[in-house]
Amino acid sequence: MGILVFIKMFGAVMLLLYAVRMVRTGFERAAGPSLRRAIGKASSGPVAGALSGTAVAILLQSATAVAILAAGFATSGFISTAAGLAVLLGADLGSALVVQFLVFDLSWLVPLLLGGGAWLFLKLDARSAKQIGRILLGIAFILIALQMIGEATTPLKEARFMPQFAGYLAQDTPTAMAVGALLAFLVHSSVAAVLMIAALVQKTGLPQEAAIPLVLGANVGAGFVALWLTRGMDRKAKLLPLGNFVFRSTGAVLVMLALKIHDLPLAALSNDPAQQIVAVHVLFNLLLVLVCLPLTRPVAWLVERLVPDSEEAGERDRLTPQSALDKQLVGNPRLALASATRELLRMGELVEVMARPVLMMLEKGSEQEIRRLQQLDTQVNAIHSSVKLYIAEVNRGELTGEQAERSMELVGFAVNLERAGDLVAKNLLELALELQKNKISFSPEGLRELTWMHDRVLANMELALNVLVSADVASARELIAEKDKMRTLERESHNRHLERLKSKTVESMESSNAHLEVMRSLKEINSLFAAAAVPILAREGLLRDTRLVPAE
Repeated sequence: MGILVFIKMFGAVMLLLYAVRMVRTGFERAAGPSLRRAIGKASSGPVAGALSGTAVAILLQSATAVAILAAGFATSGFISTAAGLAVLLGADLGSALVVQFLVFDLSWLVPLLLGGGAWLFLKLDARSAKQIGRILLGIAFILIALQMIGEATTPLKEARFMPQFAGYLAQDTPTAMAVGALLAFLVHSSVAAVLMIAALVQKTGLPQEAAIPLVLGANVGAGFVALWLTRGMDRKAKLLPLGNFVFRSTGAVLVMLALKIHDLPLAALSNDPAQQIVAVHVLFNLLLVLVCLPLTRPVAWLVERLVPDSEEAGERDRLTPQSALDKQLVGNPRLALASATRELLRMGELVEVMARPVLMMLEKGSEQEIRRLQQLDTQVNAIHSSVKLYIAEVNRGELTGEQAERSMELVGFAVNLERAGDLVAKNLLELALELQKNKISFSPEGLRELTWMHDRVLANMELALNVLVSADVASARELIAEKDKMRTLERESHNRHLERLKSKTVESMESSNAHLEVMRSLKEINSLFAAAAVPILAREGLLRDTRLVPAE
């Protein structure tokens, strides 16, 4: 019986973790740039940062994912440590609200979610429809996993050891908190950990005296997860999860001490034991936001003193790892071309790092931030030159026809990436400097149009780099289809912009040249990345020689 319970529990937990990741992946692919931009705007104030963190965590169903995104912005210097801590406090509350939603009996939704999600994912070709289908399927799998956890834990209620185990945890609070922290760290998800604890309360009769320390410990463990995942990142990235861990661990200990003095009126929260535990989880994270939000600056100062800024770390550029071009492989064309492909991935990622915050820079970027991004173009140019020289050296050896063709494709893509970097650095970022200098802003409608185009370009950048490595025909077709959609999007935005000029919208008139230049640059950058798909489709005979209608 014990082995069967373990197998069922293990399968249910793995399904739960997979489903949470499935939902997060769907939102990242459907609206990743928008979510990152929401976090990037956290510098406007602690309240705005907390609200953005809450919203993004609800969508991604993970405070840890938000912590990683915020750490990336901190590394680039776009948000301060204090602003990042506000985002993480909001993200903790957001993930707690997700648990509050999932703990309700939503089993009636499962067939609808499965049917609708599968239909969207399998029957429609549009990227957004497929990702919405993925999200719906993920939510359905979460609900199924929770049902499985409930069924798996039901026999534990009759187990002989359960009363002794529960009584021990109820009496030994530090051990209970340590068990909760270990559980959250092992599953790498506070959402999954708290839902499992709630299931134990519901199905096995685990007393609240043991469940509450487990939940508080799970919050501490979830904070340590982000700390663990950022251990190899830049110093500025490490500061955010460290500060958040200080908030969570200190808060958990203080709340546990307070509960030793005063009992929590659980009956006033809910009549259902599982919902009472989840309510405690939500209230704890809400309390952290209310109490700790004014303390983000002092704690930021503290963690900056705790993590030394070594001279070595200051000199090393974290955004540019060592070159993948291995001179020793020049005599082996197959491995050498693989090395060149990896270097092109690094080059493409650098261009993506430059392009990702462009809309923020156009809106309100400082000169220091813009200049820092422009400096990356020097590295892009250096990689471009290195790749061309490396492949030229490889071509001096004996290559098969396929290898020679691949080498020319890689050189062509390197040229495209270098051009894309120039468009970002010398067109878009220079334009951002001009807009900030002259205090010119886009109209709300124009900004929405540019944001939509920018989001599609970023998504297509990621798709193009995947195509470069995988040579997947279906992905290549999607990339070329996106090129056509971008052409249509640019034309429609251009027409709407002209309509705003006719109506004499002041902001549109002031920003007209900038608006059109941003559109043209985004379209060209998209085309340069989409070129990665052309050789793949050409080999498969899936490209037309011309778009012209044959002459009669």
